Amino acid sequence: MPVLVLVRHGQSTYNLQNLFTGETDVPLTPQGREEARAAGEKLKDTPFDHGFTSVLQRAIETMSLLLEAAHQPQLPVTRDRALNERNYGSLQGLNKADIAKKYGEEQVAIWRRSYTVRPPGGESLEDTYKRVIPYYEGHILPRLQKGENILVVAHGNSLRALMMYLEKISEDAIAHIDLATGVPRFYHL
Repeated sequence: MPVLVLVRHGQSTYNLQNLFTGETDVPLTPQGREEARAAGEKLKDTPFDHGFTSVLQRAIETMSLLLEAAHQPQLPVTRDRALNERNYGSLQGLNKADIAKKYGEEQVAIWRRSYTVRPPGGESLEDTYKRVIPYYEGHILPRLQKGENILVVAHGNSLRALMMYLEKISEDAIAHIDLATGVPRFYHL
């Protein structure tokens, strides 16, 4: 039975500073690197056939550190921007608390968690879903169907979109789901 494991990248510098990250290409913090290694320790007993990640350095570095800790550093990994974090538009790089003061907590929550509402100049979770799921169906699912174990290291919203699909989570329910950094999530298919 093939296994699919999803891991959100370790803590990034923008996560630490409470900034909207989106597609801004920021590195991991020392804690984020430790989270990646800890995820790898948890995955030592899962032999993977292929890995997938975004083109953003925080996910790439998480994948690398994780695989090193899991004793699988030679795993072939495909990078694709379809797995990138959602674009937060003009909010990227801004402090979440400052934006909440300016627009209100409720509006920020809607921008961050709703399925259909886009932040100014950015993508909604629905937009993210529409690029992640075709990529999954075209590149990841065929490998799973061949019996391969697959590791995906990506971002909070690209993984939330994939979780919606895999777990049949509703648009309303997904608003209440948040993924911790560096914690593996297993799917036995």
